[in-house]
Amino acid sequence: MHREARREQILATATGAFAQLGGFAPTSLDDVARAAGITRMILYRHFDSKADLYQAVLERAANQLYSAATGDDGIGEHSIPGMLRWAAGDPDAFRLLFHHAARETEHRDEIDELRANMVAALEQQANLATAGQVWASWGANLAVTVVIEGIMAWLDAGQPDPDQATERIMLAVDGVFEAIGHSP
Repeated sequence: MHREARREQILATATGAFAQLGGFAPTSLDDVARAAGITRMILYRHFDSKADLYQAVLERAANQLYSAATGDDGIGEHSIPGMLRWAAGDPDAFRLLFHHAARETEHRDEIDELRANMVAALEQQANLATAGQVWASWGANLAVTVVIEGIMAWLDAGQPDPDQATERIMLAVDGVFEAIGHSP
């Protein structure tokens, strides 16, 4: 197998191993090597350490999420369906980012930055829905939480009807935007 193909195979397998075994700490390089059907020596040809491998797995997942959510047009109507399709295709990567790594002290900053970028992208749209910057920020944060937790709950429920899931998550986000535009 060519070096890049082997590296991609290791990253895909490591994503599953890290997600299924509970994140960084409980997963050993032996677990990853066993799952990939390779030796630790081959792992060390591609990654200097378990931390290096985990970092590459997180970066790969974040890049795929970004591509799924933005496509060629940035954030828009296609973002939630794209994220849902990506999560359906790689639920381990989604869970790793937003369940495991988000709770790990040594990786929390990276996931917080990913979330902050998602919030910043939505905050521009939220500013159009309300005159108050505080409410726009609140709404963007809440909308990101709704999307992430909506997709997580959908995965946990066994991925029922993706079209309905997309529509329901979008309705929930619309509710957030309606709430920030509400004038008491």
